[in-house]
Amino acid sequence: MKEFYDIEVWQAGKEMVIRIYRVTKSFPKQETYGLMDQLRRAANSVCANIAEGYGRHHTRDKIKFYYNARGSSFECQSHILIAKGLGYVSPEEADEIVKGFTSINRMLNAMISALSNYHSIHNS
Repeated sequence: MKEFYDIEVWQAGKEMVIRIYRVTKSFPKQETYGLMDQLRRAANSVCANIAEGYGRHHTRDKIKFYYNARGSSFECQSHILIAKGLGYVSPEEADEIVKGFTSINRMLNAMISALSNYHSIHNS
């Protein structure tokens, strides 16, 4: 892999950011600095943390940022479920978004696991 943006999980995260921006365009104006802002920031944080982790030299640092990305992904799921409950997002759209972030979490878990195994082997 040459760059962080070549990583499948970063690409999936980018697609989710784009989807979140499109979905939140129709949120009520009073949510501009509330749920809309929180959801957009959390989605962007997934990609930003993956990129930052990729750029870190030490395995432990990489893992930390991938954990942060996973946390932001769960935050997105929470926000989108709240938006669904408020009627800002259709149940179908919310379910698809949750599935997208669940897939990202699986990819991040695999990366974290692989890096953790590598770290334990090479630092024993």
